[in-house]
Amino acid sequence: MHTLLDWIVAILTILYAVLLMAYRYWFGSLRYFKGETTVNKELLTKPTFFSVVIPARNESENIKICIDSILAQNYPTDFFEIIIIDDFSEDDTALIVKNLQEQNVNMHLLSMADYFKPNEISSYKKKAIEKAVQHAKGNWIVTTDADCIVPPNWLLLFHQYIEQHQPVFVAAPVMFIKETGVLNQFQLLDFLALQGITAAAVGAGKHSMSNGANLAFEKSAFIAVGGYQGVDQIASGDDMFLMHKMKMTLSNRIGYLFHPGAIVLTKAMQNWKEFFMQRIRWSSKARFYDDRSIFWVLLLVYLFNFSFLWMLFMGHYGSLLIALAFKIFFEVFFLDPVAKFYNLQSQLRFFALYQPLHIAYTILAGLFGQVKTYTWKGRRVK
Repeated sequence: MHTLLDWIVAILTILYAVLLMAYRYWFGSLRYFKGETTVNKELLTKPTFFSVVIPARNESENIKICIDSILAQNYPTDFFEIIIIDDFSEDDTALIVKNLQEQNVNMHLLSMADYFKPNEISSYKKKAIEKAVQHAKGNWIVTTDADCIVPPNWLLLFHQYIEQHQPVFVAAPVMFIKETGVLNQFQLLDFLALQGITAAAVGAGKHSMSNGANLAFEKSAFIAVGGYQGVDQIASGDDMFLMHKMKMTLSNRIGYLFHPGAIVLTKAMQNWKEFFMQRIRWSSKARFYDDRSIFWVLLLVYLFNFSFLWMLFMGHYGSLLIALAFKIFFEVFFLDPVAKFYNLQSQLRFFALYQPLHIAYTILAGLFGQVKTYTWKGRRVK
């Protein structure tokens, strides 16, 4: 039995190492987008009109900071609007937005309550974005979340990228706000890997991966693929499912805005329960992926992490330590350039310490994401 286990672990370890080396190669092949960060008449001869869409539910603590960062854009205010969709908030989110709206003519507030009953739909965020797109004046939609802070050249860089590459969908980098504490540190490292894989895979034209906190798509392309039709029964995945539909039907005109000036910052989860619910939510959409490459990658990652539990249960500690050493080495090998891009190199010194926690949460979140309901934004979601 031990010999068979050794062979299985060895094969999984080799496959995992090859996968991470591929991601490292793809990430290393990315080149910084050479965009200007100073507005001039030549640069904006034909400005892109952006509709910045923000679904918001119970975000009274964050929404003003987010909106202020968008209003502070190094981009003409005549060429962007902000559409906030209040998703049945139970706090002062809508009131805060209304007060800001009185001072800014390019702000608009929509309310989900005007279109749906509270328990009528299963995917609130997708429906919120669809309603915003229907009301949007812009030919390009940019989405972010209500707890995000966007950089000052965000729209300017998107405009230049669109002008140069003529895409229909653009993914862009996101990172958690760095705070003190073990939970924040762990989330930074975990999210660093996710963002590195996203940049590598999208840049290489492989998986359909993105984050709704920082992406843009052409409004006409959204309409052409039928919006979220076909995936609107799935509670999460507004970003990746839309990206995959556009990739498959619109000549793969997908881009990645690889520039440090485009990094959107977002809040990490503030307690372990919220963190675990977030990860269950993320993993819950795995079985619905049409992009089979993501499915096989997720399966490999899950089986590799599960093998550590198997080795521990079987008492095969030698194989466990060897596999763990390989895991740490190749993950750090991949993460090193990613951490440099996000200026988080100092966080890697803690990487090995969090391995047991990372393995345990990967196993549990992957399992519960397929069988368990979860709570998100005060709602029970299946």
